[in-house]
Amino acid sequence: MVLSSRKREGFLKKIIFSFKVNPVVALLGPRQCGKTTLTRMFIKEQRLAKKVHYFDLEDPEDLALFENPKLTLGSLEGLIVLDEIQKVPEIFPLIRVLVDDPDCNKKFLILGSASRELIQQSSETLAGRISHLELTPFSFEEVEDLDRLWIQGGFPRAYLADSLKESVGWRKEFISTFLERDIPALGFKIPAQAMRRFWMMLTVFHANIFNASEIGRSLGLSSITMRKYLDVLVGTFMVRQLQPWHENIKKRQVKSPKIYFRDSGIFHSLLGSVSREDISRHVKLGASWEGFALEAVIRALNVDSEDCYFWAVHQQAELDLLVFKEGKRLGFEFKWADAPKITQSIKTAQETLCLDACTIIYPGKKSYFLKDNVRVIGLENFLREMPGS
Repeated sequence: MVLSSRKREGFLKKIIFSFKVNPVVALLGPRQCGKTTLTRMFIKEQRLAKKVHYFDLEDPEDLALFENPKLTLGSLEGLIVLDEIQKVPEIFPLIRVLVDDPDCNKKFLILGSASRELIQQSSETLAGRISHLELTPFSFEEVEDLDRLWIQGGFPRAYLADSLKESVGWRKEFISTFLERDIPALGFKIPAQAMRRFWMMLTVFHANIFNASEIGRSLGLSSITMRKYLDVLVGTFMVRQLQPWHENIKKRQVKSPKIYFRDSGIFHSLLGSVSREDISRHVKLGASWEGFALEAVIRALNVDSEDCYFWAVHQQAELDLLVFKEGKRLGFEFKWADAPKITQSIKTAQETLCLDACTIIYPGKKSYFLKDNVRVIGLENFLREMPGS
């Protein structure tokens, strides 16, 4: 199965625009999500082949050049690509010096497999000079096969595999490499087996409130350690930590975050259910689909994680997703059901949060209104409505 370059056109446009704003662009995202491939597309479309200096910092020969980074980079002109920047985060101060030179005739495209919070130097040293872009695995807009995307996940080699068996094999290898090599490479001294057990334990909490104490008791580790492990998975784009929104009301609102696996294929592999038939019989079926749909909606809305929340009042009402976009409050509920109906919980959320619109997403095909601003719509139809689809 082959995917054409036009399918990642949206990300290409973001890179082009970002370079109009800043001389440094950071393209961040999980390993194997297509950062290097996208960079090659960008170089080809911009016809930059003769003006590019590419350094793969996982290549020992390239990495050795950065024992003297000023000598390596100082005389270069054009586009400088630094792949896997987390290998040499100490280079950021030098990049600042180079781009601040009035005679600077170079731009930097840096690729990283960790968030800017984990690569802290980029945000601290290059403030006002760098644009951060997050590259995700494939979205519906790019592949247009929603069921395959849900079952196999969006990592290119998992989605494009010729068979489910090959997809499962790739994901298994990805998980092992991530635990045994990628996490230590970021400087975290976490035993691979301990992180694997924690990651598998998170499948129980997927689409639910994160309870560090409960997980810690199960694994014989402290709640502080569990939060540290979660921060690593969030910072490497494996898990989404959805923070609670607190409205100014006199009710006891939930204060702990909810967690979601960001890629449904990785979730299914750790769950031990990888085929459509396996998943359809699993107790986490509804949670799997909810997490997949929530991630798809956030991507389609093109909003930052900082603008996304959930809301809940203990044992009274909740809203799966609250998005702040262009001055509006948008509410979303995700229902694995044939024909969702309006509930008292939705009514309470709508009134308490003063929602401008509430959308109930479900796996069906029909769309209909339950009230003036409460709509039921199938996930695929909703995604097709989004700009760029």
